[in-house]
Amino acid sequence: MKSQKIPSTNRGETPAAKVWLGTGLVSAVAASLCCIAPMLAIVAGTSSMAASLSWLEPLRPYLIGLTALALGFAWYQRLKPTSKIACDCETNSKPNFMQTKTFLSIITVFAAVMLAFPSYAHVFYPQTQGQQTTADKANVQTVEVKIKGMTCAGCEGHVNSEVNKLAGILKVKTSYADGNTLVQFDKTKTDVKQIEKAVLATGYEVTETKKK
Repeated sequence: MKSQKIPSTNRGETPAAKVWLGTGLVSAVAASLCCIAPMLAIVAGTSSMAASLSWLEPLRPYLIGLTALALGFAWYQRLKPTSKIACDCETNSKPNFMQTKTFLSIITVFAAVMLAFPSYAHVFYPQTQGQQTTADKANVQTVEVKIKGMTCAGCEGHVNSEVNKLAGILKVKTSYADGNTLVQFDKTKTDVKQIEKAVLATGYEVTETKKK
């Protein structure tokens, strides 16, 4: 007697695998939102939105771990061996693209790019400079503005961009690691209050200003 052919199912993603894949993607993006936001703020012209996601920075290690765990589980689900039924089975048509290893590879690469974003965020910022390049030495003043809320190189670019919009700015050097910006300016064109106002416009907090 000839055995009956039983249609087999594709080894597509289980509902659990889809959930983990989505979790990995979302957590990867969330891990770098605090650095992506300043860049988007400059493009959109909405300066105050930049620091609104800085609260995510302390969670970054956990989000990275969640991303690795979620994508690892998704790959395990995709590559684990399937049990074979001893029968003359027919296979269904090819799985859709979102069930393939190619799609999972794309998601994994995208997640890696997002997680690494803080290390190359500065590349996307324009190399801005002050509107004024020279000034009488007697009128040149330098101040250090201590800033709270910066988390990456993207934040530095955001502060530099805002401060350089002021008249009389000669040089700006911002460091998120040191939590400050050093501003050299012509005091006949602008003043400390205007510089502080420019920093505050980014959404970060000014904690102290000192003359150098």
